[in-house]
Amino acid sequence: MNLGAPEIVLIIIAVLLLFGYKKLPDASRSIGRSLRIFKGEMKGMKDDDVRAKDPATTTPVRAEVVPPPAPAGPAAGTASGDLSAQLIEEARLAEARAAALRARADQERISEGPR
Repeated sequence: MNLGAPEIVLIIIAVLLLFGYKKLPDASRSIGRSLRIFKGEMKGMKDDDVRAKDPATTTPVRAEVVPPPAPAGPAAGTASGDLSAQLIEEARLAEARAAALRARADQERISEGPR
């Protein structure tokens, strides 16, 4: 989009007709002030960002291999070498807990009655 001389002349005439030749210096002065304020605020925001950043710090991470804890309760009776049996027992216990929680939630919903 190139602006040639005729387009620029038309823009100047439109601006003069809109603002008038007496108000044009005031309008350009206020636009200049606004741009100066905007530029200063943008520079201030950039300075705040630079000051707010802390230098990167890293902490070493030590990896430790921890054996799984021995199961407590009914799963303790399963053979320690049979991992699949332990997992099946844990899944069964989790399902039983979930069913008990669902039943308790249903009871509470029934006791509250319709809203």
